Amino acid sequence: MKHHTPHIVRLALVSATALTAGLAVHAQDTSTTEEANDQRRFNTVTVTAQRREQNLVDVPVSVSAFDGDLLADLGVADLTEIAKISPNVTLEVSRGTNTTLSAFIRGVGQQDPVAGFEAGVGLYVDDVYLNRPQGAVLDVYDVERVEVLRGPQGTLYGRNTIGGAIKYVTRKLSDTPTYEVNLKAGTYNQFDGIVTTSLPVTDNFRVGASVASLNRDGYGENIITGDENYNKQLFGARLSAELDVSDTFQVRAAADYSLDKSNARQGHRLLADRFPPFTYPVLGDVFDTRAGLDVIEQRVEAYGGSLVAELEVNDNWTVKNILAYREDESTSPIDFDSLPEADVDVPAIYENDQFSEELQFLYSGDRLNGLIGFYYLDANASTVFDVLLAETGAILSPPLPGLNAQTFGEVGTETWSIFGDFTYDLTDQWSVSLGGRYTEDTRTSRVLRRTYIGGFSEYFGGDPLLIATTSDFNGEADYDDFSPRVSVSYKPTPDTNIYATYSQGFKGGSFDPRGQTTAAADVDNDGSLSEQEIYDFMQFDPEEVDSYEIGYKASQLGGAVNYSLAAFYSDYKDVQVPGSIGVDTDDDGIADSFSGVTTNAGAATIWGVEFEGTATVAEDMARSGDLLNFGWSLGYLDAQFDEYIDAFGNNVADQRVIQNTPDWTANGRVSYDTPFAGGNLLLNTQLSYRGDSSQFEVPGPLDQEAFTLWDASVRWETEDGRWGFQLTGKNLTDEEYIVAGYDFVNVASPLGIEGTLTAFYGDPRTVTAGIDYKF
Repeated sequence: MKHHTPHIVRLALVSATALTAGLAVHAQDTSTTEEANDQRRFNTVTVTAQRREQNLVDVPVSVSAFDGDLLADLGVADLTEIAKISPNVTLEVSRGTNTTLSAFIRGVGQQDPVAGFEAGVGLYVDDVYLNRPQGAVLDVYDVERVEVLRGPQGTLYGRNTIGGAIKYVTRKLSDTPTYEVNLKAGTYNQFDGIVTTSLPVTDNFRVGASVASLNRDGYGENIITGDENYNKQLFGARLSAELDVSDTFQVRAAADYSLDKSNARQGHRLLADRFPPFTYPVLGDVFDTRAGLDVIEQRVEAYGGSLVAELEVNDNWTVKNILAYREDESTSPIDFDSLPEADVDVPAIYENDQFSEELQFLYSGDRLNGLIGFYYLDANASTVFDVLLAETGAILSPPLPGLNAQTFGEVGTETWSIFGDFTYDLTDQWSVSLGGRYTEDTRTSRVLRRTYIGGFSEYFGGDPLLIATTSDFNGEADYDDFSPRVSVSYKPTPDTNIYATYSQGFKGGSFDPRGQTTAAADVDNDGSLSEQEIYDFMQFDPEEVDSYEIGYKASQLGGAVNYSLAAFYSDYKDVQVPGSIGVDTDDDGIADSFSGVTTNAGAATIWGVEFEGTATVAEDMARSGDLLNFGWSLGYLDAQFDEYIDAFGNNVADQRVIQNTPDWTANGRVSYDTPFAGGNLLLNTQLSYRGDSSQFEVPGPLDQEAFTLWDASVRWETEDGRWGFQLTGKNLTDEEYIVAGYDFVNVASPLGIEGTLTAFYGDPRTVTAGIDYKF
């Protein structure tokens, strides 16, 4: 009897309690059946949430993990889709961009991808922390697994992150030659090609490469320029090499490159124009735009490399060193009002670079396991952008034609940390974990804002006349913090785990690189701005969270049912709220520029519950080989501001909400795996639900009501697994939903003449056919 290759790894959501579903099966009196059953039952996926390989049921941490085959079967194209199958997680493409990530976990994150801000959610690629969100919407290819850790991370990871961490783990190289080609074609003229190879050069040296070309027409059109809107044109490549210097010493080198030449993603204006003779009604297609800014093209180039060395000193100690460098540059034309006239037109350039060094000493013993680590990061983030109110000679020109407020902002970060975390098994059932992290951050900032007339500045092909300097700021600040973690775990049986954890998270302060010093408040009312008043206006303090969690994890019925239940409570203090206010630079009563204003607005309480798992039904599986799998995740969040002090000193907490944080998130999946036509057929369908959410702390017209997305796929592959054919449909009901936007209408200081209320939307219905071949 022949047995098809099991899809158990790819079918199961490896949730915070799951071992990756093993199967309860009926035994047959044949050696081949027993071997197949053992493979199905014990083919588990491990994670490194605690910096060592463990089955998830043993980890007293809220972590979801998804292996690469599962993500491929579900048709996951990029990192944002992980939010569909993770409770209490929001991952979205930032407004007006194609590859910048906005991430929130349990109500903690960062919406505005401004230089100088630490991310609330840390993103790691093969243990290398990405310091900036530009280029962070990673396309999912050549991936071994993605792990999502919820809650503060710092005692086990290189960079402290206050909300959680996402680990993108690429495939390791094979000891045998492997080649894989994956081609996809679909709606909107999608055509993707991915080629991956791994080649052993000698017995102890392997090299590998993966190259991807991802292309698609736009979902909409720019009515003014004729360009496609929401299209995709991306090239990516990864190279890696592994050397086994000895049985106890391994070195891995990796490099990656990506180039995104998609058109600028411009928004859908939700307002009709206000001033005749122009008549621009709201467009009927939400993916269409009238944005006219075209002085630069959208382009994102990112690259980096890492060198990881791991030495097993003896049976107990291992030393690991992670050395990395990354750099990226982005240009983006941001047309805030999405109209052809220049009214808050913002061409922008972002440049980031980072160098990091992490040294770990890992200990593994009979009862004691843990690590001590040192982390160093030297990073620089800069941005330069113009804010053009009106072009010279335009009908809507203000008194000063072509008024342009330019901003150059640069923030440097130098930080080092010492961290450690150890788990001691008091008995076979009881364990206790203690960890801590000490961090020192130094921030330096340079902010130069100048006002011109005559159009765009020299950065964007213009030659305007300088009429004023509104900011010329240099600042430096030091921050330090100690964050502890303690966890107690009890295992009533080998397949269950009850745990309680307290952890503290820290997010460093900085300077707002968009701040305009002349907009600072004269606190002492002496008629002038002192250096201290300017410094206080530009600088914001660290934020901190105390997180408490209890959880239960179980693997039952021989691994056929796996689930986790976690409840958490977070006391969130000194919350950093980045925002913008309109500024009238020429005293004509019209806000013709904007200033970044970031405050530690107050405090919040966030609590919630998460439940996720998998179940496998195998009716007479030994005879038929049929598998029926279920997966689910459910998250509930109650997030409330306890204090929110506005610019006038009033506590307006009852008028504010936590942004990008729906109260309910849910996912349900069903898959059926069966032998068919001499190969194997796999059917998948899933529903993903997100409750009401607000784009900003102040509720407004860009808020998104609850919605549900329906995806489905069918895959057939040959018995030997070499050929595979897949058809995937996403958002099959063609749901229309907002993921980001600009609102300068419903604020205290409206920006621009025409008003800015612009929305960006999630992907419409798409259908993709794919073929893959392994040899």
